[in-house]
Amino acid sequence: MKNSFRYILAATAILAFQGMEARVKLPAILTDGMVVQRGEPVRLWGTAEPGESITAKVNMKKSKEVKAVADSLGRWELELPALKAGGPYVINVNDITLSDVLSGDVFLCSGQSNMELPVRRVTDMFADEIAAYENPSIRQYVVPQTTAFHGPQDDTAPSSWRPCTQDNVMNFSALAYFFAKEVNAATGVPVGIVNASWGGTPVEAWMSEESMTEWPVLLAKKKIYEDDGYRSRIKKLEGENFARWNAVLYATDPGRQASVQWNDPALDDSDWTEVDLLESAWGQDLKSGRNVNGSHWLRRHITLNASQAAGAATLRLGCFEGADSAFVNGTFVGTVGYQYPPRIYKVPEGVLREGDNVVTVRGISSGGRPQFVLEKPYKMIFADGSEMSLEGTWRHRVGARMPSGPGMQFYHYTPVVLYNSMIAPLFRVPVAGALWYQGESNVGSRREYARQLTAMIADWRKGFGRPDMPFYIIELADFLHQSDSSGRRAWAEMRAEQAKVAEQVPNASLVRNSDLGEWNDIHPLDKKTLGRRAAEAVLPSLLKK
Repeated sequence: MKNSFRYILAATAILAFQGMEARVKLPAILTDGMVVQRGEPVRLWGTAEPGESITAKVNMKKSKEVKAVADSLGRWELELPALKAGGPYVINVNDITLSDVLSGDVFLCSGQSNMELPVRRVTDMFADEIAAYENPSIRQYVVPQTTAFHGPQDDTAPSSWRPCTQDNVMNFSALAYFFAKEVNAATGVPVGIVNASWGGTPVEAWMSEESMTEWPVLLAKKKIYEDDGYRSRIKKLEGENFARWNAVLYATDPGRQASVQWNDPALDDSDWTEVDLLESAWGQDLKSGRNVNGSHWLRRHITLNASQAAGAATLRLGCFEGADSAFVNGTFVGTVGYQYPPRIYKVPEGVLREGDNVVTVRGISSGGRPQFVLEKPYKMIFADGSEMSLEGTWRHRVGARMPSGPGMQFYHYTPVVLYNSMIAPLFRVPVAGALWYQGESNVGSRREYARQLTAMIADWRKGFGRPDMPFYIIELADFLHQSDSSGRRAWAEMRAEQAKVAEQVPNASLVRNSDLGEWNDIHPLDKKTLGRRAAEAVLPSLLKK
């Protein structure tokens, strides 16, 4: 009996010890497949039981163990010697194994939508090149999009490192993808991309609270929304507002009634108004000249031969300033909920038929003028290789007339909150430099931008412990029609503010981009040329290593 009792005590002690070992925790970015900065000590950190011993080692010859002890709050940090460029390596931290670790050049890529824009959005221009390329030594860590109102966070939300393979490439930042390809080809070493970006965000969202004392109004904006319960109640009410608006929209739209569906190819639309698809007049009230919010239905009859009708097809409907749903011969083929993504809808085999076919679009406008964007592709592409333009005359009818849609509070636009949640947790990660593509959302406050960006750069450099950390500013691309002289002047002034920062801040550079713009798209497609230019700016310092 005594021996049995001793056995139970011993087993309990072993289990308790194992449980203590299992409590060692690494931050989200320290995972399998990670890329560490060559030439820099491999920094490891995390949490454990207070007083617990932490042992780390690289699984290679002549590698020595490095030890640390968790402090009274359970925090610990240690450094392994720098790893020669290449890999893969295996790093052991107590009972945690980090496998497939590479050593190379790591870049923080941050900003708003033109940095976030994924590879899948540029396939119109680069589909063949993207499909033909894989390189598992190029890897991306996407920092999850979260906000933090109550101070800098110690860790990002869970994520993982992903290699540049066909399974993952479409979710890579397009700019970072082409940049990394160029850098890797020139250096021959792995490239790690830490993608911390979020569309529409202003520079102040990426600044620390301490750096913003010069802008008390912006800090007051943050303080208004610091109460978690208040923000939650706002979002709950917003959800109710949108639900009610949409409920009325669908209930009063005659094209959605059970008795008749306006996407039915058999519908007699001869009494509908003939309009030019790419003219905006159909989105306005003829008497008042005001924009008509609510639903707009457009139909186009096309005649196909047997070859065109034989297989699947692709419907290209450019971009629409609102939301839209598309139907071909009554079959739903796709929907997009906001303006910018290209409408590329797949028409399944068997939907098309020889002779008359009907393409129907239901556009939803909740504010502004409903219209299709000029100089985008509007056509159907058939399996036999032929195409048919869909520009020109369509038939139009207003469905439900609605007031403007309810407003929405975007908390990720709030000052400081992205610095806290998406930048501060990265400060222990050694990087070769930062690429910054942002500014579109600050054109309206451009006279403050140079000082704000300068303060942000100093802020980040302090956080990373590198007062000379290279910082590469991507110039805003040209945008807006030539006739919009005031808008174009504002964008030119914003580019001048960016150039001022590059000139005045040591070790900051401007990457030229204005000539790559598209007047009708705030997200120009040519991220390849831009990626090459960014690489050319970075490579002189990398090739010295």
